[in-house]
Formats: sequence, structure tokens, C-alpha cells
Amino acid sequence: MLALFITLTPGCRDKFVDCQKAKVHIAVLPIMDVKTRWNSTLELLERTYHLREFTGEWLQNPMYAEYRPLFPTQDKWTIVKYVMEVLRPFRYWTLWMSKRHTVTLHHVITVDNDMFDHLDGVMRALAKKKTQWKDDLFFAVKLAWQKISKYYAEVTPTTGMLLISTQILDPFRKLRLFRKLDKGMDINPEDETSYTTQYQVACLKYVENEYCAKH
Repeated sequence: MLALFITLTPGCRDKFVDCQKAKVHIAVLPIMDVKTRWNSTLELLERTYHLREFTGEWLQNPMYAEYRPLFPTQDKWTIVKYVMEVLRPFRYWTLWMSKRHTVTLHHVITVDNDMFDHLDGVMRALAKKKTQWKDDLFFAVKLAWQKISKYYAEVTPTTGMLLISTQILDPFRKLRLFRKLDKGMDINPEDETSYTTQYQVACLKYVENEYCAKH
């Protein structure tokens, strides 16, 4: 809300820019969240946190005294920092995938797994916390986890086989990503049969059970 008031009129904007003069080379203004733009919430929070000193100084002007109750407390700034840490990995993944000029299909499983691991870690850290804002954040992260799970569950056997194949063909990853799934796939590194051969058998079983039998 403060961002809205700071940028409401040219006079408000100019006064805010004046607060930054002699302290920074380039003065900037708060930004607003854009629902249809990736990472805009994180960018809003980062800009707001970066400008917190100047926002406090701007509010010292008697003209804007009525807005002072909107300035976050130290506890609220702590929450902002925590939320930024939760959101930053998602910005990395979206920018990493969207700005590449080559094929990215072989990265999909890795990114999906990283997202789940990140959210699982956040939920573990918040699970036993009693503070209300941490409980609220746990609930929000859980909803995000459920949203990603919904998309993941919609992967068809055909698409799944394509993603697995591209992952295996990636010369930098090959079978490494799937090693944590070995036990569930009855793959034993100690078996006399080669590791690659066991995977070939497992993939053929997957194709037969999940694709051929249903088409």
C-alpha cells in the first residue's frame, strides 16, 4: 500500500527521490505486484526491502504522517526476508529455463525435483513453529506444493517416457538423477547385471505397463 501512496502523485515521487539523493547513484521507486508476471511478487518485496530506509525517511515528512502506521515493524521486515528466501529459487528456475536458447526438455525432471525438495525443506523448517506468521507461511507453502503436485500428476505415460528419455540422453546427467529411485525400481548396484542393463529392463517394463497396455 505504501508503494501506491509513494507513487500516487509527481510530488510524492519527487519527495521520495529526494530522500535518496547523496546516498545512491540512481534513485528508484517502489514497484507494484503484477499477477500475470513471473517473479513480480519477489521483485516487489526486494525493492521494498531495499528502500526501507528511504521509505522511513519519506514518512518523516509531516505531509505523509497519516501513512506512518503502514510502515512495517521490525518483525514484519523479518517476515519479508523469510518470504524472499522462499521465493528466490523459483526465480532462478524460471529465468534459467525461459532465457535459454537451446532445448530445455531434459531439465524438466531436475527442476521439478528441485522444487519439491525446496518446498519440502521449507515445510520441515516451519512444521513445528508456533508463531502465527510461520504457521501462515507453512500453509501457503503447502498449497504451493499441492499446486505443483497437481501439474506433476497430469503428466501422461507418453510425456513421462519422453521426459525420462531426454534426461537419460543428457550426457551430463545420464542415470544419476534416478539413483535415488533404484530401490523402488528393483535396481541393485551390487547385481552382476550391469547398471545400465537394469535400467533398460526397467524402462521397457514402464513402456509395456504404462503405455503399450493402455493404447
